[in-house]
Amino acid sequence: MRKLIAGFSALLLSSLSSLALAGYADDRAEIENLSNRYMVAVDAGDIETVMATWAEDGVLDWVGGVENGKAAIRKAMSNFGGSRPVTIPEGATSHPRTRHQIINHVIDVNGNTAKSTAYWFALTNNTPQKDVQLLYFGHYEDELAKVNGHWVFKKRHVYNESERNRAVFYPGLGEKDPRKK
Repeated sequence: MRKLIAGFSALLLSSLSSLALAGYADDRAEIENLSNRYMVAVDAGDIETVMATWAEDGVLDWVGGVENGKAAIRKAMSNFGGSRPVTIPEGATSHPRTRHQIINHVIDVNGNTAKSTAYWFALTNNTPQKDVQLLYFGHYEDELAKVNGHWVFKKRHVYNESERNRAVFYPGLGEKDPRKK
């Protein structure tokens, strides 16, 4: 009987552990997909999909300043990436583009909140010689919340290594101040 109870207990614990891991895996996959969907929508100029990734009281801290709430984020993002107006000459068969990529997600889920960091870079073919070049690179430090069963950005801090909001070091990436020995 003891062996039966011990076996049943081990099976129960294993099942609970598997369920917890499955929940974490689902959350992590949804958060990574949220970041990817945001990037694709930014490049496409799809402001409705961009805005669907944000909490109502979201905060965007980026090179353009700090945008508080969805209305301010919408206004700022409505003239960014693929949302910028483009003049395409008559007869054109293509137009220059920028494509943002996001990689190296580190995601920590804690119930209905999460923190994430990820590297990003942007490539463009909008060059005089029409080749592809690296345009920018940086990283995100995100705070997320699960709202109505779906993950959204609560705060997104965008660091751009080509702009004025870059830093000597980033504690959020685990970096230490290189000036201190």
